[in-house]
Amino acid sequence: MSLFRPRIIPVVLIDRDGQAVKTISFNKRVYLGDPINIISLFGSFEVDELILLDIDATRNNRVISFDILRDIASEASMPFSVGGGISTIDDIDRVLSMGAEKVVLSDAVFTKPGFLEKASNRFGSSTISVCINIKKTLFKGYRLYLPYEKKVRKMDILQAAQFCQECGVGEIIIQSVDEDGRMEGYDQNIYRDVSSLIEVPIVALGGAEDIHGMLDLYKNTHVSGLAAGSMFVFSDKKNRGVLVNYPEITDIESVFVGQMRL
Repeated sequence: MSLFRPRIIPVVLIDRDGQAVKTISFNKRVYLGDPINIISLFGSFEVDELILLDIDATRNNRVISFDILRDIASEASMPFSVGGGISTIDDIDRVLSMGAEKVVLSDAVFTKPGFLEKASNRFGSSTISVCINIKKTLFKGYRLYLPYEKKVRKMDILQAAQFCQECGVGEIIIQSVDEDGRMEGYDQNIYRDVSSLIEVPIVALGGAEDIHGMLDLYKNTHVSGLAAGSMFVFSDKKNRGVLVNYPEITDIESVFVGQMRL
């Protein structure tokens, strides 16, 4: 990967049945098929890395299926991160032992006191990511949203990011619930202040439409990674035919060339 561009990261979601899906604003789901096939295709495209999330695990009071994870680990040719119901040290240990480069924690970070700090100390910051789901409120800005509870917390986006940083997290994924799956562009307001005030690397997720929109966010904020779901599994925003895709490395580099921050 060239030094002058950020990481471009596909996100694959799986449901309770182990099937790949894509959500829209965390509600409507579009069925995509076998996640193993999708990950195999991403491998052939030589993606930078990949994030795999089981979106039903926490709600069903379980961790991501280790049988599915074993199959995915055998197929994945790229570094990958795994999230979904991970809420104990043993969960983290087992996920990492199966080949994941990082774990992605979410709800448990904010509902289990001391968990994030303990995990960071035990496994090292570089293996721990936190996905902060945020939702825009009418008068109070962007607030932490816990999908399992289906409600907004009092903690705002900056407070949530600062908390994770203080607990030793290695990376923060900030996902917009409102923009999820819409392919209308990232909400730059979400990332501008947080990425300039937080020292931990920030990955943007939610709303990506195309590589030029990614460049725009990268130029105007301090995010270090650009993640997307719909952009890499649909042919276009209007018709949303399933088509797993990823830009050629040369195309990515030609778009980002000359844009390295000084």
